[in-house]
Amino acid sequence: MSRIAATFAALAESKRQALIPYITAGFPFPDITPELMHAMVEAGSDVIELGVPFSDPMADGPVIQKAGEKALADGIGLAQVLEMVRVFRERNSTTPVVLMGYANPIERYDLGHGKNGFVRDAAAVGVDGVLIVDYPPEECEEFAAELKAHGMDLIFLLAPTSTEQRIRQVARIASGYVYYVSLKGVTGAGHLDIAAVEAALPPIRKHVKIPVGVGFGIRDATTARAIGRVADAVVIGTKVIRWWKTSRVNKSRRRWAVSSAASGPR
Repeated sequence: MSRIAATFAALAESKRQALIPYITAGFPFPDITPELMHAMVEAGSDVIELGVPFSDPMADGPVIQKAGEKALADGIGLAQVLEMVRVFRERNSTTPVVLMGYANPIERYDLGHGKNGFVRDAAAVGVDGVLIVDYPPEECEEFAAELKAHGMDLIFLLAPTSTEQRIRQVARIASGYVYYVSLKGVTGAGHLDIAAVEAALPPIRKHVKIPVGVGFGIRDATTARAIGRVADAVVIGTKVIRWWKTSRVNKSRRRWAVSSAASGPR
């Protein structure tokens, strides 16, 4: 059983939902990410989504885009992200880590490290899952199989516009959990309609038998708790990044407080 599956099984046993915060690797400082990940776990995070910076993040809103631009300017690429996970694993062997990003960095990595170099190296440092925004299910069965062979899950997005056929395709290949995008648009956009999310989940669960998390548009703890009543996981990204941008960091940069926005559906 993967770390992701084990985490969701334990949460289901205790009748709790998963809190899944997202941070951009290398933001706000290149060397702070592993410590932020530990702080998030201490604050109650169940799974961590770690964003891989990319120059053309089509699904990300301006807040996460700017965080990615800052990380790229500081020299953060996929190799550095994998090293951050390795460092995190020195002190934490249980919390699942999911890399979220785009196809280009992975394909470039394989060009430099050999076929399936990313999968091999990601497994070696302790990555548990991968969510690639621009990998449609019909084009990545081989990739999904390679991940599974290395003990990792391939996670897919579903959206309000997803057809039943697309839901079926995702259900056939996805593992770990499925991420339902609650809004049309990019991260951080729009107003979240809880009733619409609640109505959208039963048709998804008709085919998807793994946990379904909901993200995009979750701006505060009240909204997170409302989503937690209908979903298996709450994913918070833009709010967390915005808080890191405005939070106070002491001079040593070693002690961070975690925003109440990340207190989730507890």
